[in-house]
Amino acid sequence: MKQTTIKCGWLVSMDDRIGDLKDAEILIRDSQIVAVGHDLGATSDEVIDAGDMIVMPGLVNAHIHLWQCGLRGIGSEWAVGEYFVHIHGNLATHYGPEDNYLGNLIGSLTQIDGGVTTALDWCHNLKSLEQAERSIDALEETGLRTVFAHGTTKPPTPPDGLPYSQIPHPRERVEALRKGRLASDRGRVTLAMAILGPHYSTWDVVVQDLALARELNLLSTSHATRRKQDCVTPNGYLRLAQEGLIGPEHNIVHANFFEDDELKAVVEASASVTPTVLVELHSDSADPLVPRLRALGALPSIGNDVEPIVSGDMFREMQAALLHARQVANRDNRRGGGAPFRISPVRSREALQWATIGGARALRLENRVGSLTPGKKADIIMLRSTDLNLFPVHNPLYSIVEQANAGNVDTVMIDGVIRKRAGRLTFPVDVLRQRQSELAASAERIMRAGDFTVLAA
Repeated sequence: MKQTTIKCGWLVSMDDRIGDLKDAEILIRDSQIVAVGHDLGATSDEVIDAGDMIVMPGLVNAHIHLWQCGLRGIGSEWAVGEYFVHIHGNLATHYGPEDNYLGNLIGSLTQIDGGVTTALDWCHNLKSLEQAERSIDALEETGLRTVFAHGTTKPPTPPDGLPYSQIPHPRERVEALRKGRLASDRGRVTLAMAILGPHYSTWDVVVQDLALARELNLLSTSHATRRKQDCVTPNGYLRLAQEGLIGPEHNIVHANFFEDDELKAVVEASASVTPTVLVELHSDSADPLVPRLRALGALPSIGNDVEPIVSGDMFREMQAALLHARQVANRDNRRGGGAPFRISPVRSREALQWATIGGARALRLENRVGSLTPGKKADIIMLRSTDLNLFPVHNPLYSIVEQANAGNVDTVMIDGVIRKRAGRLTFPVDVLRQRQSELAASAERIMRAGDFTVLAA
């Protein structure tokens, strides 16, 4: 049983009982944190000198489509609706198992490189069990703690077939994963269901999908992106909440167009809501929901969503979420005739909560990750305080939330295993270079098959 001590310069624990400490230590036994404090006096097999670093919980990306990373940046100037036309209506349909493997491998390594230790991979281009299996192969190979949310394609309706909105989630595929390699909820990669939900499917399909998730004891998650008049099942989430069909085992993504009664109902039902602020600010959408969730006393979770449009850097997502929430609070206060705030109406610690504890809670992993609490998994990241954009550090929390970026991440530990050290991933360099070459070829083939050309800048 290996024992490791981390000697920290600054420690931001995200545990109210521990707080933020200077010159503290973390004691790790195998994959678990066993103590946090000063002068622990432990004899360890390895001592990590992080005396010039900010040590903190790994970030939790509560919503990202890792399979899309080979298409990064192709939609940076897309207008409203083009994502669905180009991705779901075209490029996604040309993916095979190996394309998914490559996207998930490079995508998850990118997340680790940027300080993310846990992610929900919303994998919704799956046409076969083999494609799902290869996606999971990549997650297991990289070491990222992942909730693999099994989803399905949204191809154009075939002339002799049903529209996807009338097709329930494929039981045989989900059962095969649940009774096979992802049977345990204690593993580093676990299973969830990425279902269509009321915005994209009929009421009968929604109820059937949720029943399957409950039967298999799985987290379910659904997109909510449409105005009420465009939904397949208008007011569907309100009805689900009122009929007791959703609770903390269900996660809703975006939900910008929810009316107040619908949002209040799902929050009171304890369903989690995940805004993806960078993407939502990019599009013709209602305001991201972070301010409205705060007003209801709910803890938001956040994620990057789609890298074809925005960056996959969770530090940028956290900063955008915080700045948007502050802007809305100041705007609404000014419009209401209030006196100027004497201190920021949205504090920096809240934003870090959204990117750690909030994500962990949404993924039903709060008892395992999200804070540096004894008994939780050793999912820890370290930021170089000597980097020019962070130096000098006066308040480590402000440095993390307001100043840091993915490039400041020096060390990443997941499940007690070092996945990045001294600024470099521990993943084999020769394998990574080969997979990068293969991903580029995969993306070129997919865009060629879809007769897609990237818009000239």
